[in-house]
Amino acid sequence: MNLANRYSPNPKSLRGRKIGLFGGSFNPAHSGHVHVSETALMRAGLDEVWWIIARGNPLKENHGDFAARYASAAALANPRRMKVLEIEKQLSLTYTVDTLAHICTHYRQDRFCLLYTSDAA
Repeated sequence: MNLANRYSPNPKSLRGRKIGLFGGSFNPAHSGHVHVSETALMRAGLDEVWWIIARGNPLKENHGDFAARYASAAALANPRRMKVLEIEKQLSLTYTVDTLAHICTHYRQDRFCLLYTSDAA
């Protein structure tokens, strides 16, 4: 499975890992995103956190430029433990349930934890 040129998880190399899925607009990414990710890595014993940059929120009018949002996330994320993905854009997904279904279908051996913050309304 090849999702594009930017970071695409390799199903064969990540089998059996505990991965936190942290989705959002990241408009822009900020230190709070890093704090949530680092806390989850430590407290939940995660191997990685995948930042899933939302293609768009159907409940909001202005999402901001995708490339700028991706760049802000890539600039802040610790590349060893936080992977920035554009899977929703690549696969034309909008809803979290569809994104989760795709990930869980393609990474069956991995265990996932959904990270959610109080400002995600």
